[in-house]
Amino acid sequence: MPSLDAMISVALAGLALSATPGPSMLYVLSRSVGHSRAAGLASALGLCLGGVLLAIATAMGLATIFENSGWLVVALRYVGSAYLVWLGVDMIRNAQAAAQATLSVENVQHGPLTSVVWQGVLVELLNPKTVLFFALFLPPFINAGVGQSAESSVQMQLLVLGVLVPLTAIPSDLVVACMGGTMARVINNKRVVRERLAWAGGTILIGIAANLHLQIL
Repeated sequence: MPSLDAMISVALAGLALSATPGPSMLYVLSRSVGHSRAAGLASALGLCLGGVLLAIATAMGLATIFENSGWLVVALRYVGSAYLVWLGVDMIRNAQAAAQATLSVENVQHGPLTSVVWQGVLVELLNPKTVLFFALFLPPFINAGVGQSAESSVQMQLLVLGVLVPLTAIPSDLVVACMGGTMARVINNKRVVRERLAWAGGTILIGIAANLHLQIL
């Protein structure tokens, strides 16, 4: 099992990313406003399931890499923490521009809720940025260890931490799905709040990356 510190760090990073308007939030919003509240909830479920599937795939693939390539473990730790810093800096750098953008939602093609769920799964699985996020975000929080049980231990750590990522997005996705048009108006009217959220989220990501190496907390 991963350490409590690692779980808290991953949960905080996931919350920081999900709390700011992004592609996933806009996808749920478009389904909620353009179709129905139930469709918004179904799309949120689909995104979560897609994230869980990515977590499983990442755990299975990276565990083998950790076991067979010790040098790559160290490299992924530094690359992953650098990726966290890049995400944080990018959020801060684009905070004002993103806050000024007006979000608009068009009607979408209606269909059965089961198809909406599977569409959400595919949106998450086929998003290259999401795949890259899982591959680079999780390794810095893993304790590779040694011995015969190392691979299974790494696999379990990756799985638990990976599943935490889509789970932390559920609260914001549910709010967006349930509030629909109200949420769109709030997002558009509260531009200062959006900018401050982006600054806060970026700062949290940079702080987590620094703590990985400095062990401040």
